[in-house]
Amino acid sequence: MVAMNKLRARMVEAGVSVQELAEKIGMDKSTLYRRISGNGEDFTIREIDDIKVALQLDPSEAVQIFFA
Repeated sequence: MVAMNKLRARMVEAGVSVQELAEKIGMDKSTLYRRISGNGEDFTIREIDDIKVALQLDPSEAVQIFFA
């Protein structure tokens, strides 16, 4: 289960909007918004890795967010 609040908080800390993150990871913004809102499919491992790089998450932070 993804810790959406932690993901959103990290986006705010990084100063990245949903649209900007979607562009960085090559995903449609509406798809990313649905996934962050919990109304879409789960993130794939590839998408998690892309988000990890885009938000400069360290490995433990990524685990806390995506595998809580």
